[in-house]
Amino acid sequence: MTSSSDRSPAVDVLSTRTYEIRTYGCQMNVHDSERLAGLLEDAGYVRAPEASDGEADVVVFNTCAVRENADNKLYGNLGHLAPKKASRPGMQIAVGGCLAQKDRDTIVKRAPWVDVVFGTHNIGKLPVLLERARVQEEAQVEIAESLEAFPSTLPTRRESAYAAWVSISVGCNNTCTFCIVPALRGKEKDRRPGDILAEIEALVTEGVSEVTLLGQNVNAYGSDIGDREAFSKLLRACGTIDGLERVRFTSPHPRDFTDDVIAAMAETPNVMPQLHMPLQSGSDPVLKAMRRSYRQERFLGIIEKVRAAIPHAAISTDIIVGFPGETEEDFQQTLHVVREARFAQAFTFQYSKRPGTPAADMDGQIPKKVVQERYERLVALQEEISWEENKKQVGRTLELMVAEGEGRKDDTTHRLSGRAPDNRLVHFTKPGQEVRPGDVVTVEVTYAAPHHLLAEGPVLDVRRTHAGDAWEKRTAEKAAKPAGVLLGLPKVGVPEPLPAVTGGCAVD
Repeated sequence: MTSSSDRSPAVDVLSTRTYEIRTYGCQMNVHDSERLAGLLEDAGYVRAPEASDGEADVVVFNTCAVRENADNKLYGNLGHLAPKKASRPGMQIAVGGCLAQKDRDTIVKRAPWVDVVFGTHNIGKLPVLLERARVQEEAQVEIAESLEAFPSTLPTRRESAYAAWVSISVGCNNTCTFCIVPALRGKEKDRRPGDILAEIEALVTEGVSEVTLLGQNVNAYGSDIGDREAFSKLLRACGTIDGLERVRFTSPHPRDFTDDVIAAMAETPNVMPQLHMPLQSGSDPVLKAMRRSYRQERFLGIIEKVRAAIPHAAISTDIIVGFPGETEEDFQQTLHVVREARFAQAFTFQYSKRPGTPAADMDGQIPKKVVQERYERLVALQEEISWEENKKQVGRTLELMVAEGEGRKDDTTHRLSGRAPDNRLVHFTKPGQEVRPGDVVTVEVTYAAPHHLLAEGPVLDVRRTHAGDAWEKRTAEKAAKPAGVLLGLPKVGVPEPLPAVTGGCAVD
């Protein structure tokens, strides 16, 4: 424990206290941060303004541990807040997530001004730990070794009114040599199907029209409850929910991707024609060294089956360049798979040591210069393929779910943005009538760039939706009460996998 002299003196707790959450890493962390926000608001805190920059009364770091420099980034940010905390009586700092689970007592030793450290298994304790730290005037470090309760039972402050994450499992049973996530998130634990469907139905009642099923290895769902076809059954059950227009999931593992899942995707109308399937490497020897339980032939076979069943499916992937021992021949095999699979998008990463993983101590660590050169070749190839695949969309008529905040230039170009069923981002001409996030528009694609499409002609149709109504209601409530409310859901579509998490949390 840290002495009381290292932290701010007590403050009047009857005053309204603000909070800010800084999230690093994967989709699971993003959804956990929604729960942390819900917990804090349930306890009486209000969300700080967007540009608060550490001026909130409580600053929470929800951390990721899968990158080599994750701890440096955290301690740099903590150091930036130290003088602010020293000058502001009552300010508190909390650190949670995977790095907290991993480093535990190290955090308060290196940053003694931190008030609370909590792990991935006990995020529900945050308000209690903050209060205990305030009363006792010493750091509270509480790291549970296993899941105390499935986090979906916790209050949640969701960030969008029309699309939602829905966790179906937590943890991972794999032992990939580059990934530390299983050690930090634990073994896979599945939710009961009835609980998942009940949550989705409740969300649809609130106005949600799109859900993304979330798990570390989402299609391994069922291993904990003894049903190998549980995931495909869950997809089909989602197809029976009235008002649920779009279903996505992330991220599956090739090992668990079975024919019944492909059939469920093809035969369930509201399951979108989109698949994020992590490759990591196209080389069989490298896949073996990674302890990935599939090989190139198996991976390409899955892609072929998906394309046969769902011709317009957009398939994306994750690839690691420069894994220890990777030869030029191994790298050429990765390029071969990229050419064969023709991914709509690939999230490519240079191998980064994860402290505590077997790969970090392997022989054959590749020089940075070699890794960089290979990485640039891979990116150039994938850019070419992405552009060619997007050009095939020109002339197609697509239904877009209107998005909020996804078109950074929308204000200057007088356009709006939306997601196609296959999750491609499309910028379209703003129609004469009002269009709200969550509404659906029909457009014709006129131009393709490597990472987006344009629909420069007039909008062919506008369909106002229950999701758009929910967005309008939430916006009105926000204007009337700037503080956050326990309504709404994350932004439309599957957020792009974040570079810091490839091969690890939620995108394995």
